[in-house]
Amino acid sequence: MNETPSYSTIDENGWALVSAEERAAAAPDTFQIPPRVTRESLSPGDAAKLLFDIETRKGDHVIDRGVDRMWVIVKARTEGGYIGVLDNNPGIAENLRLREGDLVSFRPEHVANIGQPPREHLVEKYGASFFEG
Repeated sequence: MNETPSYSTIDENGWALVSAEERAAAAPDTFQIPPRVTRESLSPGDAAKLLFDIETRKGDHVIDRGVDRMWVIVKARTEGGYIGVLDNNPGIAENLRLREGDLVSFRPEHVANIGQPPREHLVEKYGASFFEG
């Protein structure tokens, strides 16, 4: 697991988070997100669906670029945001530095959806220490 979460960039890591708030503002009839107050009050164990802009390269050539929606399980609150564990497999690409289980830093504006996975599932997958500070 990557122990140093930061706000990623395409150039450095092959991916970056997309603002769900901006997407919702651009298409309010078709792209709806939870209210801001709800996105600001996530707790450890909550699942946040985030929009990952992923660029696939082979050598110096971009062969694909698109936005994937993936779940991140909140592990801790931070100043103005969260740190969570990526709960999906993003695939493999030459330049992509993102794997299932990596820590991801995000803010409320990145949250497109919220879920509550069963605690038993999280303990089974990540261990009982997942909920320890």
